[in-house]
Amino acid sequence: MPRISGVDIPADKPIWVSLTYLFGVGRTNSRAILKELNIDPQRRAKELSEDELAKIIGILDRSYPVEGALRRSIQQNIARLRDIGSYRGLRHRRSLPVRGQRTRSNARTRKGPRKTVAGKKGVKELGK
Repeated sequence: MPRISGVDIPADKPIWVSLTYLFGVGRTNSRAILKELNIDPQRRAKELSEDELAKIIGILDRSYPVEGALRRSIQQNIARLRDIGSYRGLRHRRSLPVRGQRTRSNARTRKGPRKTVAGKKGVKELGK
């Protein structure tokens, strides 16, 4: 299993698919990196030479924020929004949807499981 940026990428899959296992590298970036290096995207990751792997690692380090650096920058951006008190920062702080989605129904992923509040007593209960 080749190791790139601290992640073991699958050896038996085509290299363009294996590169997508890195956080921050999707299908488009993966294909762009391989095209820049003139590597066949359908070759298996285990078939790559050490030199080709070194070239891929070099491009990733130089041109793309991946893994830890990308996660860190995302967290810093969210912290900045919180600190300046922007609307988006407040939504992050309250664990609510940030991008304008509705919350009256849906938004369960951000809000978590329902917290049921006991309702008022029925009419029958009041009559006794």
